[in-house]
Amino acid sequence: MQISLAQRLAVAGTLPRNLHRATAPVRIGLIAPLSGRSAPWGKPGLEGCQIWADWVNEQGGLIVGPRRQRVELLARDAALGPEETRMAAIELVERCGARILLTLGGDTLSLALPWLMAHRVLTTTLLPFDLSPDTPTLIAPTEIHPLLVVTGVEWLAENRPDLRRVALCSQEDMLGLPSLATYRAAFAAEGMSITRELRYPATGADATEMVAAMLADDPDILCWCSSEPYMVHALTEAAFEAGFRGPILCCTGDQYQRMVARTSVDFMENFIFQFPDFDDPALAGRAFYFCQPAAFHAAYQQRFPGHWSAVSWEYAGALDLWQQAVEIAGTTDPRRVLEAMKRGGQMMHAFGPARWSGETLFGIDNALIGNWPVVRVTGGVARIAGFRSILDWLGRHEARLSREMEALGLLWPQRAARMAGAAINPLA
Repeated sequence: MQISLAQRLAVAGTLPRNLHRATAPVRIGLIAPLSGRSAPWGKPGLEGCQIWADWVNEQGGLIVGPRRQRVELLARDAALGPEETRMAAIELVERCGARILLTLGGDTLSLALPWLMAHRVLTTTLLPFDLSPDTPTLIAPTEIHPLLVVTGVEWLAENRPDLRRVALCSQEDMLGLPSLATYRAAFAAEGMSITRELRYPATGADATEMVAAMLADDPDILCWCSSEPYMVHALTEAAFEAGFRGPILCCTGDQYQRMVARTSVDFMENFIFQFPDFDDPALAGRAFYFCQPAAFHAAYQQRFPGHWSAVSWEYAGALDLWQQAVEIAGTTDPRRVLEAMKRGGQMMHAFGPARWSGETLFGIDNALIGNWPVVRVTGGVARIAGFRSILDWLGRHEARLSREMEALGLLWPQRAARMAGAAINPLA
């Protein structure tokens, strides 16, 4: 595996000699929801990037060939609307000269994506179902949502084989529907039956009514799929008030301490999700964030107390991999940096070795896939219960997952056909 400058600095504490200091900064663009209900998917990520940028600049800047350059982070709010997001992307690239754009992806990126790809802008997404053969410079280098959720289902099936009946719910957007399809496939792979499936508008729904409907069929397990944080909290509290005491599966568990306070420590022992705190002992010694995930977590908590979430590290994680590729390529040119990132077909990401994959599901190998942790709240604290291989799961069950994706119209040829139809008839 390639070793980044960040990792070398952690060992040597110095930069290579004979480097010239450049006056112009390297600009990095971030377009994510920074306001409104979806802000938890964006604002904590911006905060993590601010820490990353400060750490790089404190060490003298980014190594680009024979120069070292400071990095400058420019952020725009994707919550303002699709057209505003498209214009922000053009501004960041054409006027500001951003060399990489970090995005949440999904519905927030859809209108900007054609322009970004036409101009070969290196762009990252947290939602790999944005990927297709038509997005050659779009990559998913950190989060491989929703494929990561299969690890929680697999872990629960092994540890509680007596639990077989599941009720689940999902919002109807490009965050929720891929998650619904993946959970369907994961439950089916373990021989679990779905007793009730609810879909609700992306704008939200009444959590108490939803939970009552899900419990009507006496499930052993409840699953919130990839509901947004405010819905995760409302659904979890409604389940507690309704007397449910079985396991709850969910992609994220942002601000789980608040859920503990509003339910109970014992109740939350059954809450299983996918995103750890980075002071978790299981992450000690992992080779990212200057080899100091706990230090990154501590710095984040000190600077932005109470803001830690699933995305706090993910945009910065993409920058860690980008930095490594810039050092290898000796340039910030997007095409050459992407080549360096994909050289050898693998990289080390946050949770260990990973491989560029995804052609079957996305039509292109632009998703970095490897192991992912299963997280359980224990004694009121989130702790990693184990790591599972997503690649191994896909090796056994990818055909099943493809069928579920096809049933919801999510495979890349289906998405491409819809986009082509919309271009022909924009009023359709």
